[in-house]
Amino acid sequence: MLLYNSALKEMATKVDILNDEFQHVHQYNPIEYIKSRIKTPESIVKKLKRHGLEVSIENMIEHINDVAGIRIVCSFTKDIYMLADMIASQSDLTILSVKDYIKFPKESGYKSYHLIVTVPVYLSDRVVDTKVEIQIRTLAMDFWASLEHKIYYKFEGNAPSYISRDLRECSAIVSMLDAKMLSLNEAILEAKREQGDESPESTDDADPGSFSKKKKKKDAVELFNEIEHDLEKKK
Repeated sequence: MLLYNSALKEMATKVDILNDEFQHVHQYNPIEYIKSRIKTPESIVKKLKRHGLEVSIENMIEHINDVAGIRIVCSFTKDIYMLADMIASQSDLTILSVKDYIKFPKESGYKSYHLIVTVPVYLSDRVVDTKVEIQIRTLAMDFWASLEHKIYYKFEGNAPSYISRDLRECSAIVSMLDAKMLSLNEAILEAKREQGDESPESTDDADPGSFSKKKKKKDAVELFNEIEHDLEKKK
């Protein structure tokens, strides 16, 4: 547990530095918040038994990849892939596996981007490469995953079929919301860029870009209306 806790601390520091650097260079913070956790001994034992493995430290190290876990929650889907690339480029990390549940969601509707990496933990007499699972998702994905976990926990994994169906429908709404919020953000950034090029003396009538600005504002309103309309249809 000392090794896993140390690996989590090192990983969290790396992510904080990347976030600070990105904010300094681009004046933009891609990370909303970070969560980390260590599996309890009880959870580790249950998982080993579920996989038909003998309960031992060796089997835990070899077969349980998520003893140490860190979750990075972003604003937009494009931030997920950007952060994943930044993490993967760290020279002292080794990527063991990548699972893209955003492009290829689980049957339940679960969406997230998973990396299993090894982090070097520097002890007084040696360096130990320790596994950490990294989950990267948007706020909307995290909201869905959190509620899905609570719902299935109540049913002890045996939820009625209509619950599973409704959760998959909610997952589709989450994807639509993420896509439209990303489009809205890009429209806002484009409008700000155009305003930055505008001279103080110019007016809407005289400004060649005024039509584009009005269109961007209209697009933003339309995006919100579409979201509201689609949610009403789902009801």
